[in-house]
Amino acid sequence: MAGLLLTGTAVESAVIALWPLTAYTLAELLPHAAASGAAPGWTAGQVAPMLLGAVIAFPLLGPALHLMLLTGVGAGLAGPVAAASGVGGWSAAACVAAAGVGLAAAVEAVRRLVGRIGTTRTRRAAA
Repeated sequence: MAGLLLTGTAVESAVIALWPLTAYTLAELLPHAAASGAAPGWTAGQVAPMLLGAVIAFPLLGPALHLMLLTGVGAGLAGPVAAASGVGGWSAAACVAAAGVGLAAAVEAVRRLVGRIGTTRTRRAAA
């Protein structure tokens, strides 16, 4: 059980760390982007709500409140992405949203693949 918790924590940490970089990369791909600096990173004020939610209440939040928390944090991330990439606020917000959805889809695909592999091995061992 501890191994699963540590693995889940590592995956969630990687997604949180990659979100600004992925959004910035998507913003750079836009035709009217003018990169003016390095990719934005997390500040303490931006990541604090996510860490607080992860430590205290993520298991209890449910999907709707989890989505609201991620939306709020993503809205805060749109400004730094817009400033670093030179795109407008709405374009940056779309890049942040696309990056979040893309990372979530990748994590879900890996979870399903691991689940399918684990189920196949369990069936073979039982037979």
